[in-house]
Parts: sequence; structure tokens; C-alpha cells
Amino acid sequence: MLIRSAFALLMFTFVLSAQPQFQLEKQQGKTILLFTPHPDDDTFCCAGTLAMLQKGGNKIHIFIYTNDDKGSYDFDMTSERLAQIRMKEEEDSCKVLGIPKMNIHWLEYHDGMLEYANTRDLVEEVTKIIREYRPDIVMTIDPGSEYVRWHKTDHRMAANNTLDAVRAAEFHLYFPNQKLHEGLLPWKVPVEAYFYVTPQDANYWVNIDSVLDLKLTAASMHVSQFEPSMSHYRADWDPKELEKMKQGLRGRQAKKDGHTVEAFRIATQFNQQ
Repeated sequence: MLIRSAFALLMFTFVLSAQPQFQLEKQQGKTILLFTPHPDDDTFCCAGTLAMLQKGGNKIHIFIYTNDDKGSYDFDMTSERLAQIRMKEEEDSCKVLGIPKMNIHWLEYHDGMLEYANTRDLVEEVTKIIREYRPDIVMTIDPGSEYVRWHKTDHRMAANNTLDAVRAAEFHLYFPNQKLHEGLLPWKVPVEAYFYVTPQDANYWVNIDSVLDLKLTAASMHVSQFEPSMSHYRADWDPKELEKMKQGLRGRQAKKDGHTVEAFRIATQFNQQ
């Protein structure tokens, strides 16, 4: 009996080890939701991966918590004008990656103010989105990243709120009004892919050598977020400044085993595994 049990355990372990690991960039025909605090975080974190996923025929929807209407040093800039600029820049950036304008969704909170929103309403709003789209993969900021903990308030709120909504979406007793009034059933998100992850927490890396130039081009669409446009806005690039920006961004890309990569923490079961 002991020998038979040991053999069964050995075979079970062999089967598990023989199963292919989840490969984010090789997914095809999936529904993918990406939740980001600002227009551009999706670009800077994982534009390379998004470009590969888009080529794989996946349905990518990007949900942006804020309109990013505060990030300018230009005293002639207004919040209303900047919000319009940032919306156009996000659309142009996604177009480079092949993601259509209709797949960009704005939750319309003010930049820097997300942490002061009604937390219950915010998690209910995102829970509803998850139950509507029933995604195969949810991508968002890792709540444990150093940037989240020490810098951006919008990042903290976006990270934790999305995680809370992933958890709530699978249990019918959270926000039962969604089922009662809108027919939305619970949804268990199969895979979560967290970006802006710390090196010690990353457990998956996507090789983006083949799409790095595409990522840099997508990033260049966010012209208002780079100097000199941060201080004195202009809608286009001086060629020398553009090349300087691309070289600087290229140098900051993560490297692994001699390749340029985007790092993730892949998790399941609302971050319990």
C-alpha cells in the first residue's frame, strides 16, 4: 500500500511538472482587462507585452482610473485642457500597439484624488466591470511594489481597489444588487498579472526584444509627460529631444539573461497563490 501510494504521488508530481507553465505573452483569443491609475502606466509597464497579446488576437480592454489632469509644470495649462491632451495621447499610444480607441475606458477620477474617492463605491464599480466582461486575465499594479508604497497615491488606490474587486467579483454575497437588477453573475478571475513588481516578487518575465522599438514609439505619444513639454507644452517632439527620450527609456528597461524584459507577478485565487 505504501509503495502504491508513493508511486501515485510520484506520478502526480510528474504530471504537474510536465504541464506547461502559464505564458502570458502567448495567450490567444482571451479577454484581458488592464486597470491602470493613469494614461501611460499601461505603456511604461507593459506596452511590449500588450503588443504581443494584441497580435495574438486577444480582446484587450484598458480601464483608466484617472484622467491625469494635474501632471504639468506649464502655468498656461489648465486641468480641462490637460485631461483632453492626456486622453488623445493614450489613444495614440494604444493605436501604436493595435488596441482600438473603443477598448479604452475612462473611470474619470481626477489625478491625485483617487485615494479620496468613496472606497465602497469604487470597488463596487470595478467589481461590476469584472462581472460584465468576465475576463480570463486581469492586469494591474502590484500592491506591494515600492513605487506604490512610497510614492503615488493613485497607484496605491488603483492597486488595492482592483485586488479587492477581483476578490469580490467571485462571491455572490458581494454587491448582490448586481445580480438582482442587472443579471450579473459572480466571476472568478483565472489569472492575475501584476506589473510594477519589485525584483524580489517577480515570478514571470516577458522577452520584449522584438517589440522594444514599438514600446518606445508608444511611449513617445505621451509627449506632455516629458520635458520640455512638461514645462512648456508643445504637441510634437523636437527630433533630438525625441531621440534623447527614447535612449533614456531604453536604458531603464529591465534586463534578464541578456534580453530586455517586462516583469510580472502572476497569481491566482485573488492573490492567495
